[in-house]
Amino acid sequence: MTGGDSANAMQWVSTLSTRPSLEAAVDDVVQKAQALLNNAPTVGFVFIAAAFASEYSRLLPLLRERLPDIPLIGCGGNGVVGSKGTEQPQEVEDEPAIALTLATLPDVNVRSFHITVEQLPDLDSAPDAWVKLIDVPIDEQPQFVLLADQSFPKINDLLQGLDFAYPGSVKVGGVASAATPNGSSGLFCNAHLHRDGVVGIALSGNVVLETIVAQGCRPIGQPYWVTEGERNILLGLEEQADTSPVPHGGGALVSQKRTPLEVLQDLIQTLDADDQMLAQNSLFVGVAQNEFKQDLEQGDFLIRYLLGVDPRVGAIAIGDRIRPGQRIQFHLRDAQTSAEDLEMLLERYQQTKPASAIGALMFACVGRGNRLYDEPNFDSQLFSRYLPDVPLSGFFCSGEIGPVGDSTFLHGFTSVFGIVRQP
Repeated sequence: MTGGDSANAMQWVSTLSTRPSLEAAVDDVVQKAQALLNNAPTVGFVFIAAAFASEYSRLLPLLRERLPDIPLIGCGGNGVVGSKGTEQPQEVEDEPAIALTLATLPDVNVRSFHITVEQLPDLDSAPDAWVKLIDVPIDEQPQFVLLADQSFPKINDLLQGLDFAYPGSVKVGGVASAATPNGSSGLFCNAHLHRDGVVGIALSGNVVLETIVAQGCRPIGQPYWVTEGERNILLGLEEQADTSPVPHGGGALVSQKRTPLEVLQDLIQTLDADDQMLAQNSLFVGVAQNEFKQDLEQGDFLIRYLLGVDPRVGAIAIGDRIRPGQRIQFHLRDAQTSAEDLEMLLERYQQTKPASAIGALMFACVGRGNRLYDEPNFDSQLFSRYLPDVPLSGFFCSGEIGPVGDSTFLHGFTSVFGIVRQP
């Protein structure tokens, strides 16, 4: 599948092979991609299924014979996403497959890199330390694609540091979900196979990278202020209700401080039978990312796991740090909610963004796909329904990287799309 195919414009092609032989699959994707491109590629992305895990060391020599010079990154995944020729994208899960994206991006600087945990600056370091690590000046305003090893222990530190150094830059990507027989991941950067760390591409110049982050949840109840919290423990919540009919905040505020467990127990009693059942296994906490927005809605929250409760003090533990003054709202997740959430975000993107996208990368949780929807190709084909001429490739991740609000996070059960277009 190809996008942006005028002779001197940006061009992005996505190819897929399900041949069981590694050599045949590499030949297949490279030949298809080169046949679709009008000019020589300037960047590449490759995603390879876990079925080839024992042959990861052979992938790059085969690719570099045919693509010797271009910056290229990739990784292994439990499933891959790509297009066979001009067909709709496919999600191939638990079977041999390789997805290759090649792009021609005139007037775009491409910088590929590999980072180990030992190289990470301290979080108290100045932005210059992070710029030195990536080797891209801040004023170039790079956009990032990041692929991480499963065992990389400081992925959140990396995202926080890059946000600090490059605050206006988009960062998308995922955590490799396929391990080799000895337990290590396969990360690919140019001609090198890496067993740990993070590989990435920084794009700067005449390019825009935009995101859709579909966390697949819907809010229930109402937002609450956090009155007390310690590390990742919610200890107190406050509900505020304006009792005055006078607009613009002219009336009194009634505050009710309660334990999070009390709030949750009362909320569950208001749900219908289906949602009460869902709440037993698929209950999450959304943390609002905009401190100033009054009317919070779906998409305004960073979704985090509800890890447990302490009935003695009415506390709730969640999968992230929490502090007083933040707002939270409980959420539910199921297949229908995930589908509706992604469709809402795609429709919003289609209505508000220029129709100049040339290609996209998809980073979907291994818990989505067939496992969630009980049917193949759901997220990728929903994407293509709204952006029908945009080539798509990607993989199923053990964690997805994408922004919510002005910060970048590692997600779970999420589909993140990085959409590339001309300015």
